[in-house]
Amino acid sequence: MSETPAVPNSRRTLGMMLLLTALGAVLVLTAVGRTWAEGVATGMGGSRVPVSASGSRLTALPTGMALVAMAAAVAVFAVRGRARVLVGALTVLAGAGVIAGALIGNADTAGLHAVAAGQLALSSGRAEEITRTAWPWVALLGGVLLAAAGALTVRFGRGWPAMGSRYDAPTRKPVSGGDGPADLWKALDRGEDPTG
Repeated sequence: MSETPAVPNSRRTLGMMLLLTALGAVLVLTAVGRTWAEGVATGMGGSRVPVSASGSRLTALPTGMALVAMAAAVAVFAVRGRARVLVGALTVLAGAGVIAGALIGNADTAGLHAVAAGQLALSSGRAEEITRTAWPWVALLGGVLLAAAGALTVRFGRGWPAMGSRYDAPTRKPVSGGDGPADLWKALDRGEDPTG
């Protein structure tokens, strides 16, 4: 007789999602602040000026998508059911956006040329001997972790605990006998709380 597989512990999978989101976001936000590309620019008189560009200078996509994923992780606690699946799908898309942004930023040369032009104060300034660092790949890894967090939310999110009903919007109880000002005073006279 075969045993049915145990349902994964909801708190464990929720904790894993939060860990993946936090780690992924930290990797992305750290990576975009670091140098992604370096080179040299030749100025007037043949002077050579070193130039470099951070990930955030080359593309804003990873930063924005990491922030979306962090907001989605918080939103998981405020929603239930299908809404959690949608939040998980949004997180998967955010992770994919980070991956795309890391790949775009890693291949970008226009951003480094713009840095060179700014440093030389010449619109025709261009970077040469361009080299890349490993930071775009760190951001890409962060995107993979964010996408995995979203996939966990889609798969297991319906079984995760939610905020208690005490956080729901309060509802007003109807006052017996109508809703006019006189009825509210009568309810107070009877010792009822007309506001619910």
